[in-house]
Amino acid sequence: MKHNEPVTRIMSTNLVTAHHGDSISKVRKLMQESGVHHVPVVSGQNLVGLISWSDILRLSFSDAFNADERAVDAALDHTMTLEQVMAREPITLPETGKIREAAEILARGEFHSLPIVSGQKLVGLVTSTDLIKYLCDQF
Repeated sequence: MKHNEPVTRIMSTNLVTAHHGDSISKVRKLMQESGVHHVPVVSGQNLVGLISWSDILRLSFSDAFNADERAVDAALDHTMTLEQVMAREPITLPETGKIREAAEILARGEFHSLPIVSGQKLVGLVTSTDLIKYLCDQF
């Protein structure tokens, strides 16, 4: 296994993002349509937060009660904002970081995605799945 490989080798750069001020229903639909579980929240190009599918699931009981998604979305959008639900100031790694650093951060198990930044600008995202794929390629 190579040591000190840059995190840029495994990060995703074609990101699905939400924008500061988007509704929760819009973000939920974006996640469903794109099949992603972690969405960075940006203002312009700057990272301002991170929201995950598990954050959305904690708010929505539509599956448990067979409720109409539109009714659930309307209720969520009228009671919560994206900014209230997202993780503000998520832990990040600079684009000069190493894969090992990303692995150490994600291994703590607090979350499963790590935004990669250049200053405040979002440039990529590394997930636990990205790390597992990297390890599989090593063997």
